[in-house]
Amino acid sequence: MKNLVLVSITFLGIISGGNVLNAQRLDREEVDAYIKNMPGFSIHKDNYFITGVPTNKRIDKTTADVKYQISFKQLITRNTLPWDTYLFVTYSQKAFWNIYENSSPFEEINFNPSIGLGKPIFNRDDKMVGMASLMFEHESNGRDSIFSRSWNNLHLQYATALNSKSILKAKAWFPFMYKDGNPDLLDYIGLAEVTYIRELLPRKLSLEIMARKGLEWNWQGALRSRLFYNPFNSANQYFMLEWFAGQAQSLINYKQFTSRIRLGYVIKTDEFDFLRPARKMNK
Repeated sequence: MKNLVLVSITFLGIISGGNVLNAQRLDREEVDAYIKNMPGFSIHKDNYFITGVPTNKRIDKTTADVKYQISFKQLITRNTLPWDTYLFVTYSQKAFWNIYENSSPFEEINFNPSIGLGKPIFNRDDKMVGMASLMFEHESNGRDSIFSRSWNNLHLQYATALNSKSILKAKAWFPFMYKDGNPDLLDYIGLAEVTYIRELLPRKLSLEIMARKGLEWNWQGALRSRLFYNPFNSANQYFMLEWFAGQAQSLINYKQFTSRIRLGYVIKTDEFDFLRPARKMNK
């Protein structure tokens, strides 16, 4: 695991420094202006409503479901804090809804507030190469007794543009106060995840792949792929096809292997779009 983290950090450093032409990158003044003009309230993670079925078990009204997520971000300050950082809070809520069963019960709802500092990263030429954030995050399912699941973490995330069409995000966390309801959680979620985003057709078609690995020497972890297609006039509304395979899709069943395909509607975040050089003049 340590070797994997070191290789990932080295890889990020190489691609950040060399793959995107300096002439295309935002300079420090442009980044300052962008942050000052960012909306105070915005989408944090993708907001979606999708429905689907398992791929590894019988399909019926008890196994088909709906998953939806709401997520937003509120800026508290802009780039006025030390080291040109800005303060923000986020809130995300992800629900798993057995809508096709009798009485349509909710299987699980995960609540995820956080507070963090964001900082743009520049190279020696004062060109932006990425965006870093340091965040304190809590996630729980709001239940008690044997059904309680929760964990806290301090995590560092770094996002960088590989080129005008691709973004890579790496996120590593230090967990704490998680052993009461889920003492072996890290065996399934590990200590880090990587997300690759590729725009296939500008503003129309894109691909996203997320991978994480549990701490044990086995296949526990998760792989999630998403394909987005935009048939609308709006820039951030898409249809999404998602396939998730692995553990910890939800907190309540974090040990359970899930393989599920879903389709639905999403309002996509544009939180990291300005990292792409081609989007420089579009914001």
